[in-house]
Amino acid sequence: MNGRLRTAAAALALGLALALALLLLPLAGAPPATAAGHPAVTSSAAGEPAVTLSTAQAGTGASLTVSGSGWRPRTLLMLLMCGRASPARGVIGGTNSCANADGRAVTTDGDGRFTRALPVAEPPVPCPCVVHVATATGTRTQADVVFEVAGHAVEPLPAASSTGRLALLTDTRLDGSSGLLTWFGAPPARTLVVTVGNLGTTPVKDPVFQVGTAHGVFAPQWDEQQWRGTIAPGGKARVKLPVELSAGAHGDYTVSLKYGGKVLAEQPWGVGRPWGVTLFWILLCLVVPAAVFRIGMAVVDRVRPRTRHGRRAPRRHPLDGDGDEDPSRVPAGTSASLPWFTPDSGPATAGGRLSAPHDDHPTSPRLPAGREPSE
Repeated sequence: MNGRLRTAAAALALGLALALALLLLPLAGAPPATAAGHPAVTSSAAGEPAVTLSTAQAGTGASLTVSGSGWRPRTLLMLLMCGRASPARGVIGGTNSCANADGRAVTTDGDGRFTRALPVAEPPVPCPCVVHVATATGTRTQADVVFEVAGHAVEPLPAASSTGRLALLTDTRLDGSSGLLTWFGAPPARTLVVTVGNLGTTPVKDPVFQVGTAHGVFAPQWDEQQWRGTIAPGGKARVKLPVELSAGAHGDYTVSLKYGGKVLAEQPWGVGRPWGVTLFWILLCLVVPAAVFRIGMAVVDRVRPRTRHGRRAPRRHPLDGDGDEDPSRVPAGTSASLPWFTPDSGPATAGGRLSAPHDDHPTSPRLPAGREPSE
């Protein structure tokens, strides 16, 4: 009897253990949960960098943690909350569909990993939304992870048009050079030249490209440009698109080409500083003071008092004594003498005499009567 009881108890314990294992098995395979109870979301494709979110849903004002691995070491990344996007089609409309003001930047470590907090913000367009992670410099690499912004509007994505599949066949280049006007601050301009091929099964007629220009690590500003022509399936074409920066632009820029929501090419562009503008301001700082000085001297010369004969009073030297004496007032027959000399102590003449000859001096030469001394 006791043996049967022991056997029944052992079978019951074994059954309870199996039932408990079956209950815990689904929990062991579930993704980790955050403090809010929302499971973490991971996006990773074969051979592509991985991005993990701490939660799949949050409202505006909250924060989530974005982690990644498999990225290039020591690379600057941009983290953005974007709408009208999906991992398969990317961000439709580029960064114009993202909450750029609430984006964050992060640099990967030596192993290509990163962890960064990202605030939850409503993008300027409706969801579906994603957390968009992309490299800011170097070769373009990006990853999109689905995220739900609680309370934000949701609309279906626009239908994908059958525009064929264009791919880049050769390297890009920028044709053109800067002229004299660019040296003085005119907008720098170039022509983006690429060769694309149609990898689809339908022809591509008059494709619309997006050309973006980015200064340093800032997000590019996109401009839609339509190329006139038709690219047959399996064919290729050389596409030339104008690129122009703002007036006075200088520094390191990056020109990007996008088609169908996918970046096809990127080309660096180093723009020199408009030194003509600097030269202009230097000359202006030199010419204006000189012109003001000349005008001031002309005004002083015009307002200076005049003599009774209509001429302007001469400038007086500090050693000239009484400069107000008019030479025309000296009586005839009298000679003007310097104020600091007496008549007998004037400067020596060319002949060695200290004064003009006169009759009362013993050595003074006498002239015959009727003759006047020569000048």
